[in-house]
Amino acid sequence: MKKLVVLASAVTALIATPAMAAGEGRIEGRGAIGWAGGSEDFFAGVAAGYDIDLGETAFAGPEVSYDTNFDGADLVNVGGRLGAKIGEKGKLYVAAAYELADAEEFNAGVGYQHSFTDKVYGKVEYRRYFLNGTDLNAAGVGIGVKF
Repeated sequence: MKKLVVLASAVTALIATPAMAAGEGRIEGRGAIGWAGGSEDFFAGVAAGYDIDLGETAFAGPEVSYDTNFDGADLVNVGGRLGAKIGEKGKLYVAAAYELADAEEFNAGVGYQHSFTDKVYGKVEYRRYFLNGTDLNAAGVGIGVKF
């Protein structure tokens, strides 16, 4: 129940953000290969965010995400990203988030997002998850829609 309340609050804040600042919303599907302690696993998920313009060369914004390995490992994260606009179509960024089930679990990473059209983008990303003393590395790709 606590997860649902926090997730609902985060989504509400995310939806309300466009009214407060200039920028663009986004929603995406994503997949990643995760590895830790000699084993590997596939993760898939969805994320939603809003990038707020910080001038012509920078942006920042909130993000919520859900990822699963389809075998009981479900991660619901709330965080954000900060980055630089690269030319007309690219965004290079750092990201960080907390896992809703346990505020001591967090992740941080870097990524690059590239616009294919005015509305469609792809991205590559690396994240390191710090989960109850176990570090999980994840390298992934995503495709999304901007609005």
